[in-house]
Amino acid sequence: MTVLSAGRGVAVTVGNDHVATVELCRPPNNTLDVALVIAVADALESLDADETCRAVVLCAQGRHFCAGAQLGASAPGGSPIPMGYSNPLYDQARRLFATAVPIVAAVQGGAIGGGLGLALVADFRMTCAEARFSANFTKLGFHPGFGLSVTLPALVGQQQAADLLYTGRRVGGEEAVRLGLCDRLVDAADLRAAAHGWAAEIATSAPLAVRAVRRTLRGDLAARAAAAMQREHQAQKALRVTGDYTEGVAAYAERRPPHFTGH
Repeated sequence: MTVLSAGRGVAVTVGNDHVATVELCRPPNNTLDVALVIAVADALESLDADETCRAVVLCAQGRHFCAGAQLGASAPGGSPIPMGYSNPLYDQARRLFATAVPIVAAVQGGAIGGGLGLALVADFRMTCAEARFSANFTKLGFHPGFGLSVTLPALVGQQQAADLLYTGRRVGGEEAVRLGLCDRLVDAADLRAAAHGWAAEIATSAPLAVRAVRRTLRGDLAARAAAAMQREHQAQKALRVTGDYTEGVAAYAERRPPHFTGH
């Protein structure tokens, strides 16, 4: 096994079976910020250029895969996300959709908000019954982001996506598989190994052919995700100055139901 990098919240290794592991290293929550997205994008782009890498496992240390971004505050080791004309987090997230090597995500604990968006960058998602998935933005008085307005309907269909985006409800691992949000369910103790096994199976196929098929299947996803994130950001920028957003974030921090007024 070759250790390519370890730092900036991400560890990258490549095994003799041509499977790379990109691991988020901000336990227990692996909170998103610009620096972490840059580190993941840098890792995936470097693996694109590595002929020994044929598939990637995207995983995370700690209790949660990724509990999302900290709105209005600094994430551990990072900085606040400004809300100007463009969102630097989304500017960097566009890079994730443009990479070449197939990705299998191993999702434990929570994949919440932007963390769900990160999980949906992958080609496949392996999960466990204890996992929880939520596009909880509307519970915060906010508009969904990270390209979820494109990636979520593509996986679960328009109607199911509308339900998940309007309500912000949490979905467990078993329901996630039934909906098509995730692909396979295994015991939590076997999650990382199972994801690696799936990636290793992909890695036995001809790597140039696999990359060509992936380009065909994903088509213009990178461009559509980038356009979606620009629209999402503009809606988020408008909603961030509302009383409902202030109330939603406060209620979340205080662990109480929000009281929205529509203002």
